[in-house]
Amino acid sequence: MYRTDDILHTVRMLQQENLDLRTVTMGINLLDCAGRDMAAVAKDVRAKIARKAGNLVRICDQLTTKYGLPIINKRIAVSPASQLLEGHAPEAALDLAHALDQAAAEVGVDLIGGFTALVHKGMTPGERLLIESLPQVLSRTRRLCASVNIGTTKAGMNVDAVLLVSETLLKIAEATKKAHGFGCAKLVVFANAAEDNPFMAGAFLGHGEPECVINVGVSGPGVVKRAIERLVEQDPRCTLDEIAEEIKHTAFRVTRTGELIGREVAEKLGVQFGVLDLSLAPTPRVGDSVGEIYQAMGVKVIGAPGTTAAVALLNDAVKKGGAFASSSVGGLSGAFIPVMEDHVLAKAVADGTLTLERLEAMTAVCSVGLDMILVPGDISSVTLSGIIMDEAAIGIYNQKTTAVRLIPAPGKKVGEKIDFGGLFGSGTVMPVNSSSGSADFVRHGGHIPAPIQSLRN
Repeated sequence: MYRTDDILHTVRMLQQENLDLRTVTMGINLLDCAGRDMAAVAKDVRAKIARKAGNLVRICDQLTTKYGLPIINKRIAVSPASQLLEGHAPEAALDLAHALDQAAAEVGVDLIGGFTALVHKGMTPGERLLIESLPQVLSRTRRLCASVNIGTTKAGMNVDAVLLVSETLLKIAEATKKAHGFGCAKLVVFANAAEDNPFMAGAFLGHGEPECVINVGVSGPGVVKRAIERLVEQDPRCTLDEIAEEIKHTAFRVTRTGELIGREVAEKLGVQFGVLDLSLAPTPRVGDSVGEIYQAMGVKVIGAPGTTAAVALLNDAVKKGGAFASSSVGGLSGAFIPVMEDHVLAKAVADGTLTLERLEAMTAVCSVGLDMILVPGDISSVTLSGIIMDEAAIGIYNQKTTAVRLIPAPGKKVGEKIDFGGLFGSGTVMPVNSSSGSADFVRHGGHIPAPIQSLRN
């Protein structure tokens, strides 16, 4: 039986605290569309996506009306597209990308992920083709998102792949120069990529996943912020473990609400329910910020000493509350810190209190990594590689997912501002200290071996 206070808490979260279901993401396996004729492959891809996802948006809209819980994004994640490119000529990549983009438009979803290459231990011709095609693909499509996994705890880090991706990033920025390098915002570079992550731009359907599955991403930073504020108002001397307990209870309620919707979406579509990713994902709106949560805890200046500890507390408490609420918690599940998409974090960068180095420390205990960060347009590919390698090392050696979404802004210098609008937000170009100091190390290329903790069998 539901308790009255739990019901009232949920009503308040919906009406006053910006609770929403951030995304319902349908995963679709496209491997049965593979073939030698790319025109036929593209036709089969569009047909299968239409068949599986044709009713996704309609069902989500029906449930929004039924429960009053906004489902902000409806998305698709497909199996890694590089597998459909094996044996094909270079022009096939753009043909496939257009087919995926058009299929997403036809079924009405916001974004489609899975233009993905998994190159943590080596690179096939299809994977290299996909990476090298990204400047064209991300500049000529609207909804398509891409990702590359360059390392795992079991395999180590493919530095040759990092170098290739970094060179490609600069080409993507140049290809989308009129949009200030926006194409780079649709590419995520992973270590230990999660194969059931519903959030973009890094979503794809992994090898162990079902033929078709519904994964849900719940958010609600505003809900957590208000819960902490109420606690502190009632007891200004409350301890950090009491704050952690309040976050756990709040995450529990958010998770239960999200799972209810996700399972009903899956049931109505006749597909399997996968996971609930309970990550706190901010938007540029005031009141919907992860940074505001840290301020409610008492970190009034983001980047000040204690910031990393606050990130760790929040991330752990969210996971504990969600894991107790559901046996289907998966994906990334924690707290994101996408700088441009969070107005408090963006302001901290502009004020100079939140630096790249502090962000890197925070990523050791947060959900993902260096996310939506503007860097100068004249940055070198080896400097980009060094940043990616540092972040990947945090994930590989700590057995967690880390990711990088860097945006080299063509023609822009440190301190200049860029506004992408909408969910992608706005931000300030960040400095990269000692940017040329590790070039010789990065240029060695090759492979960084897996850490000793990978030998667990």
